Amino acid sequence: MNKVFLSLSVSMGLIVLASNFLVQFPIKYYGLEEILTYGAFSYPIAFLITDLANRSYGKIAARKIVYIGFAFGVGFTLLFSTNFADLISVRIAFGSGIAFLVAQLLDVQVFDKLRKKSWFIAPLGSSLVGSTVDTFLFFSISFYATGVPWLTLSLGDLAVKIFVALVMLIPFRLLLGTLKPI
Repeated sequence: MNKVFLSLSVSMGLIVLASNFLVQFPIKYYGLEEILTYGAFSYPIAFLITDLANRSYGKIAARKIVYIGFAFGVGFTLLFSTNFADLISVRIAFGSGIAFLVAQLLDVQVFDKLRKKSWFIAPLGSSLVGSTVDTFLFFSISFYATGVPWLTLSLGDLAVKIFVALVMLIPFRLLLGTLKPI
């Protein structure tokens, strides 16, 4: 489990770092700049990582990966993509950390409660709950009262996260066979 655990932990941190950077850039095509950022496409992969760890190694290991991913992702975000002279950048780092930790730990719990249902119920249900909580926590902490259209951005972001959560069922199912189930 050590190599897989390390791989999942590092992957989690990289996804958090990439998403924290990408959320700063709205999609400027087709009038989407007030609805969607690039971070919406990368962040749902964090739920895939958590759910694979949870299914294969249990909720205790999944929580450890969340904590390691949190420390790695937020630490590197603060070092490499936070402009401390820019309040929004600092709020993004802070909002990301809180939203990530709350949503991922909630994902672990919901997944664990749904684990005995059909193979797709636990990852889909936990990702939907976690994505919803993450989205509204992150956008409200990061952008409330800044002039950034955070409510419309959060709704667009959530729509993409739901779509990506559905797509992530494919790699989840394919990777189930490669990890040792508990």
